Amino acid sequence: MKLKYKMGAVALAAATTLAVAACGSNSLSGEPAGKTSSQPSQKADQALFDKLPDKIKQSKKIVIGSDASYAPNEFFAGDGKTIQGADVDLFNAVAAKLGVKTEWQNANFDSIIIGVNGGKYDVGVSSFTINADRMKQVNMISYYNAGTQWATAKGNPKKVEPDNACGKTIAVQRATVQDTDDLPARQKKCGANKIKILRFTGQNEATAAVVSGRADAMLADSPVTQYAVKQSGGKLETLGDVYDSAPYGYVVPKDETQFADALAAALKEVKQDGGYDAALKKWGIESGGISDFQVNPTS
Repeated sequence: MKLKYKMGAVALAAATTLAVAACGSNSLSGEPAGKTSSQPSQKADQALFDKLPDKIKQSKKIVIGSDASYAPNEFFAGDGKTIQGADVDLFNAVAAKLGVKTEWQNANFDSIIIGVNGGKYDVGVSSFTINADRMKQVNMISYYNAGTQWATAKGNPKKVEPDNACGKTIAVQRATVQDTDDLPARQKKCGANKIKILRFTGQNEATAAVVSGRADAMLADSPVTQYAVKQSGGKLETLGDVYDSAPYGYVVPKDETQFADALAAALKEVKQDGGYDAALKKWGIESGGISDFQVNPTS
């Protein structure tokens, strides 16, 4: 785990413990305990390969930008180098259907769309919630539904309420919809008794802030919050219901519509082959699975 902020000894120990626990396994694989890694093999579709950008067809490789701090969707395995998770397994299956390999590169979340548009990455795969602002910048291909959920210390000792977090210290990952949309809307209702918002580069740091007591609560995408609670060893509990469900989307440049269409078609084939459901079930997030994969969905 990369710690990008200076933390006290207690907080650092808690963050380290949580990062190890998030691997969910006694091995370095980081796979969920009791889960197998077997998934249906994907047979490449030549027609979809032909729709790929020339750069990818020539290299037979898709370079992916991903923020590896968002378990169980994308996070580092026990070796501290390999990026794993539900998003990784699913997109690897999509790439196999396209007839290419994948190269996963860790990146700060708020730099990925810039990197895609600048050509550093071919695709952004990092639990991006699809919204109008992002679709102005890039094409987004829907592949999963998630909402927002809060978490706090076990027993909620600070009596945090999501609908009245005024005066509380709340942790969030920078540039997520929870940071840019959710918390600012709540802040407007607080008057002088403002929410103290702690913004972190990585979700693992936000989670560690709650575990250590530095923050009173956090909010993140529902599968991420639920996984963090499950892996916290009883230190955390969910707070309130899931709300504002919306689709996640793969990110590709705005002018690469054929590539976007190929990704949507590959997702459909992976769904039909059983690889889609297997990837989600492996990580326990199948409740957000979808069957209608669209480019720039309007609702």
